[in-house]
Amino acid sequence: MKASKFTTSIIALAVTAAFSAHAADDRYIIKVDESKKGLVKALAKKLGGELKVDGKGFIAASFAGKDLSQVKGLLNNPHIQMIEEDQRRLPLSVYSDTAGNPATTQLTPYAVVQSQADQVNFNAGAGMKVCIIDSGLDRSNQDFIWNNITGTNDSGTGNWDENGGPHGTHVAGTIGAADNGFGVVGMAPGVDMHIVKVFNEAGWGYSSDLAYAANICSGAGANIISMSLGGGGANSTEENAFKAFTDSGGLVVAAAGNDGNNVRSFPAGYSSVMMVGANDNNNAIADFSQFPSCTSTTTTGKGKNRTTTTTTDETVCVEVTAGGVDTLSTYPAGMATSASMSADGVAYASSAMENSGSVTANTFYMGTAESTNSGANGNVCLIDRGVISFHDKVQNCQNSGGVGAVIINNEAGMLSATLGDTNATTIPAVGVALEDRAALLASNTVDIAIGASDYGFMSGTSMATPAVSGMAALVWSNHNGCTGTEIRDALKATAEDNGAAGHDDYFGHGIVKAKAANDYLTANGCGGGVTPPPVEGGDITADASGYKAKGKNKVDVTWSGAATSSVDIIRNGSLRTTTANDGAYTDSFRTSGSFTYKVCDQGTSNCSADITVNF
Repeated sequence: MKASKFTTSIIALAVTAAFSAHAADDRYIIKVDESKKGLVKALAKKLGGELKVDGKGFIAASFAGKDLSQVKGLLNNPHIQMIEEDQRRLPLSVYSDTAGNPATTQLTPYAVVQSQADQVNFNAGAGMKVCIIDSGLDRSNQDFIWNNITGTNDSGTGNWDENGGPHGTHVAGTIGAADNGFGVVGMAPGVDMHIVKVFNEAGWGYSSDLAYAANICSGAGANIISMSLGGGGANSTEENAFKAFTDSGGLVVAAAGNDGNNVRSFPAGYSSVMMVGANDNNNAIADFSQFPSCTSTTTTGKGKNRTTTTTTDETVCVEVTAGGVDTLSTYPAGMATSASMSADGVAYASSAMENSGSVTANTFYMGTAESTNSGANGNVCLIDRGVISFHDKVQNCQNSGGVGAVIINNEAGMLSATLGDTNATTIPAVGVALEDRAALLASNTVDIAIGASDYGFMSGTSMATPAVSGMAALVWSNHNGCTGTEIRDALKATAEDNGAAGHDDYFGHGIVKAKAANDYLTANGCGGGVTPPPVEGGDITADASGYKAKGKNKVDVTWSGAATSSVDIIRNGSLRTTTANDGAYTDSFRTSGSFTYKVCDQGTSNCSADITVNF
């Protein structure tokens, strides 16, 4: 991937969503009494700790060669409330080569149209601000309204407006690139942004950095936090920071992860954070998009007293998806590679494979180019994908005297690829879509130009996340009396169902539709319509534990957050009883089987998530 300035090792890290339980780089978060923080900092330093983050109610420090139990032993102090591992957090993107040439005209990325964002006007006077926690936004790209952008410098990661790789600049363009006649247009063009740069030169940050950044975002007056990043392992300090932002009326959006498995990535996996998956331009789920289950199971007891409890919570899995495959957006100036191609004067979409340069020549069809062919001499080779490697195809074209190569995909869609790390060719080579094959084979001449660009493609849930963050700002700007949670609910209530019918682990509620969400709020207000937005669990949280006593099955149901004086206990879809809202009820019966409970405000559909107990 020579178009990217990230090293190969960092690209490999960027698609890894889970890590081992060991503390990353011997770093630990120490939660402290704020009034006694100075004493704890001095103690940590005395015991060999190196201070990394000084946050509100916590510090983060590294202790070389020490595991968690050793650090807890060292810092046995009454002013310390908790010590936990400081988890790594990484940018979540899968890189593809760049395509297109937006230097002379403004392009609309497909996700803008797919999501209906082009059908909603952004209200610039509504006071929306998106805080982007990433690798910085490089000031060299001019496709932003820079007077609307602020940021926070960090001694460890450097100036916020100098990139730590192209990732953060790409994310920012998807959210708020200006509507100015060139480049690309963002979901909420020109929206105010605050940039917090958390990624260091190696390409990762830590959970303590994110907790600290959440406080910065709040202090900057942000409505939305957007995080195209993640990693393994939950962390209470990080979780509490995002919960506080959400509880104060904000919205936090984060990427599901790119390993294509059912592992839960954090911070997206916290209930207070909206988890976003990725789909492509054909409304199909991206093969890399992670899909953690909404259901968790716990087992207690042994033998006859063994019970299994199943809990469903749709706020800890994918809630919605947005376009995140081959997303065109902003790059630091000159860091991307772009391609433009035309045949007989008609422009066609293309993807740069390798080798900068420009060429105009007659065409020659080489089939799959499995060997040299003298007919290619002085011509641009038109080559079908298949049989041998892309590199060997281009090499055979060049060895035949060809001056450029166009490789045509053998399946629907654009061919985005490279010629590999050992590329020995020099002629410009591009990939094109299968849909353009007939027109290209009928053409007489082809023009190819490959060069440095300020715009390029990336893929990942990292790209879908800013799309949702930008859409949230867009919709919210027209309904700024709503809370972040109400905007979150509206986006889910109006998402286009895809995949399995109804809610599923891959798409969640579906692909976000900005106009539908905007219309929904216009018709129903911030609180929703007759049927409330499907926020599983509402304001009520409940738990259930099963056990046997005196020959009977017993289930202790506990809850909090109910608003009515009495609550309805629902078992297997039917009303079991109405009881006082005192937080506890014990059910008793003799039959065996699976029993699903939920707790509802009396006479309403505001209920907890389902909890299943098996006997």
